Order: sequence, then C-alpha cells, then structure tokens
Amino acid sequence: MAAPAYRHISYLHATPQRVWHALTNADESGLYWGHRNVSTWLPGAGWEHQRIDGSGTADVVGTVEAADRPRLLVTTWAGPGERRPAGPSRVTFELRSHRDLTRLTVTHENLADEAERANAEAGWSAVLSNLKTYLETGHPLPQDPWEMP
Repeated sequence: MAAPAYRHISYLHATPQRVWHALTNADESGLYWGHRNVSTWLPGAGWEHQRIDGSGTADVVGTVEAADRPRLLVTTWAGPGERRPAGPSRVTFELRSHRDLTRLTVTHENLADEAERANAEAGWSAVLSNLKTYLETGHPLPQDPWEMP
C-alpha cells in the first residue's frame, strides 16, 4: 500500500519568479509562514524551517533534492533527528505560468499515515492561503490561519 500524500493547487496573481522568491527567501517566508525557510536552495544543500522568534530553532529540516528556479523545488521534510523506516516525507513545489497567473501545485508525499496526511492538509491549506493573500495584497492574513480551530 502506498504511503499517504496530500496535493494542493493554488492560482496566484503573481509571476513564478515572485512566488519562488516568497517560498525561498528566509525573511519573506517568515512574514506569511511563521517560519523562515533557510537554505542556499542548491540541490544537495540542507534547508531549515526556522522559528521567527529569533531562537534559530528549526522545527523542520531536510535536503534540497531538486531546484529548477522558478519552476520546481523538491525537498525532504522531517523533524530534527527524526528517523522514519520509510525515510522522510517529500514536498514538491511546481510553478507554472499562464498569462498573469501562476499555478502552484504543492505535493507532500511519503506521509506516515492518515493522521499525518490530515495534519499536512490543514497546515498546507493555511500556509498557502496566507501566501496567496500576502502576494496579492502585500500583507498576510490578519491572524495566523493555522491557529484557527
């Protein structure tokens, strides 16, 4: 049986270059994600999802498996020190341009079970809604959507 996966598709009024920058720039990702995405974004490089509280604590870490700016970014995704029998999960960001829009497809694969898939769905829905609002208005949502019950 295949490991659970989650896929989310968003349509953004922004260029693929702009979406890529928002995903990969540490300071900018901290504005709408609540974490800073820190890496060189070169294949084989490590990356960290660091808290914005200044502690430098990374809640998620991984490796950049592929990077084709501004079309494709693939990373592994795991808690620090987490060792799973099937290996870490994987997140793929695919960006496709059509006129004034970018279609962003985020696929989170190799999730451990249905509970982890449900958590991924809730988290990605909140983060990607906040990303869309941020890119289209210049401001993130007025409250962190992932805190909504």
